[in-house]
Amino acid sequence: MNRQLLLDVLPAPAATLNNYLPGPNGAALAAARELAPGRAIYFWGPAGCGRSHLLRALAAQPDAAQARLVEGAGGDAAPLLRALAETPPEQPMPRLVAVDDVHRMDEPGQAALFALYNRWRESAAAAGAFALAVAGDRAPMAMPLREDLRTRLGWDLVFRLEPLTDAQKRAALAALAAERGLQLAPEVLNWILTHYARDMGRLTALLDALDRYSLAARRPVTVPLLRAMLADPDTPTP
Repeated sequence: MNRQLLLDVLPAPAATLNNYLPGPNGAALAAARELAPGRAIYFWGPAGCGRSHLLRALAAQPDAAQARLVEGAGGDAAPLLRALAETPPEQPMPRLVAVDDVHRMDEPGQAALFALYNRWRESAAAAGAFALAVAGDRAPMAMPLREDLRTRLGWDLVFRLEPLTDAQKRAALAALAAERGLQLAPEVLNWILTHYARDMGRLTALLDALDRYSLAARRPVTVPLLRAMLADPDTPTP
């Protein structure tokens, strides 16, 4: 097997609630685990705080039958949300609808999400109840959205997500590396946090790429190896 094929053997893991690194966001993670049909939750915080990870994890849970994940910035967000909001009563709704990046929604998308919130509230106590998980980059009333939608973002649970500190990221990366059988020296961890992206999604993807690269090169993980990987045009790094 050539090196390029070997680099593609181990894809980055999918987002789950178990591999979310909560740091100071333990209460938000606990609420996500307990989210049930008829409840809604809104996560907000800066880039890299893990809000998209939580939505993807919720939508991918084995018991989230027919869950739907909608990217708020996508051109098909409005028709998807409108179709869900206008689902005939005799047809089942997904048990969970997750809507990410609502701060990037255009006017049709906002109108469709407004309608979906109304549908969620009307059905909350009925047999067709569904859970609603939404995420954006700021608090509900600070969102650049129509007023009636801003109000609905705060209708149920709201959690501010805080990014991990450097110390927490260092500890998390060391733990993730240990799970993969990698021993990262302090200078490797320091180099990653000093020279690379600081959000945990990209850091975790970098660690997976480094694991594959080290395996292909049959060399231990060092700063020179890390630099070589990032400089290699054939390496699929994040």
